[in-house]
Amino acid sequence: MKVTFPGLQLVRCDLSLGPGYDGEERAVSDSFGPGEWDDRKVRHTFIRKVYTIISVQLLITVAIIAIFTFVEPVGQFVRKNVAVYYVSYAVFIVTYLTLACCQGPRRRFPWNIILLALFTFAMGFMTGTISSMYQTKAVIIAMIITAVVSISVTIFCFQTKVDFTSCTGLFCVLGIVLMVTGIVTSIVLYFKYIYWLHMVYAALGAICFTLFLAYDTQLVLGNRKHTISPEDYITGALQIYTDIVYIFTFVLQLLGDRN
Repeated sequence: MKVTFPGLQLVRCDLSLGPGYDGEERAVSDSFGPGEWDDRKVRHTFIRKVYTIISVQLLITVAIIAIFTFVEPVGQFVRKNVAVYYVSYAVFIVTYLTLACCQGPRRRFPWNIILLALFTFAMGFMTGTISSMYQTKAVIIAMIITAVVSISVTIFCFQTKVDFTSCTGLFCVLGIVLMVTGIVTSIVLYFKYIYWLHMVYAALGAICFTLFLAYDTQLVLGNRKHTISPEDYITGALQIYTDIVYIFTFVLQLLGDRN
């Protein structure tokens, strides 16, 4: 059975034109002037908080993927009951939109942590469901490739003088291209599975989200044209975590060893 789960790949593209990619909300807010970001202690505390949250999110996601991949009864259940995937997808959409678009819940403790936890478990469940469709070897290799890409991009963003945040228009175009391509691919694959089309879309998605990861990483690191407010550590964690998971799912599709 060919199940592509196109929804997971399309959500971020839809939102790439909303808060987070329009060059406004993600720029330093009026409440936090450049002087505060010049304080290294503030910036380092912010970065440490963002990556601590991301680490916890990734650990939870890897644990869920491991259960879905190595515990055969669980894998069989989710493969036979695809409806549970769409339930988690609905939770994912609601929590993502709330955190990405609503400043109040995003900045108010403990609601921001509760929403982020729900989002993480929902996305982890979705990713675990997709992983259960593939051979264990392919899942492990995809994890390794994703880890190498993510670490390499992070190190590159620390070292490079290239400012990805100054190219907001380019990233909007990439988002639109990926979204339109995803919709067309989903429609075509629904009626007839075409291997090469699926692989082209997966490769395009992996490349685009690697670039998105570089963009989001520089927004968190600061010292660029656009940065994230020190209060929006949830936004930073949300976007980088989402980019990493998307890269994993696209790489997994490229490997293509299904159960």
